Amino acid sequence: MDDQATGTTPPSTPPSTPTGTPGGPGDAEWTGRVVDTIEDVVAAVHDRVVRPLMIVARGLVFGIIVGTMALVLAVVLAIGLVRLLDVYAFGGRVWASDTLIGGLLVVAGAYAWSKRHARGAEEG
Repeated sequence: MDDQATGTTPPSTPPSTPTGTPGGPGDAEWTGRVVDTIEDVVAAVHDRVVRPLMIVARGLVFGIIVGTMALVLAVVLAIGLVRLLDVYAFGGRVWASDTLIGGLLVVAGAYAWSKRHARGAEEG
């Protein structure tokens, strides 16, 4: 039977496009490869750049926190030691407490100074 006689037109097929062009049969494969490549690049950048930077930043933050706490603890202990010596050892004479602690610090500093080594010098 003739299609023109019945008034119906046969279904039209879309023109085929070459593989690799947008909208073509290879389009899904191509975009999948591009997405996989982008994911691989982002993962590589994260592993090689972002992660080490995060570790360094975390170390710096914790180092600053520990250093600050150590400084506060040292100051509190020094104040406590001076007060303890002033009240119980020297009966209200703060100059004696200061002299004793200063002398101990000078001795510790002299010992540390004697143990130092010049840069590049051989031990002998």
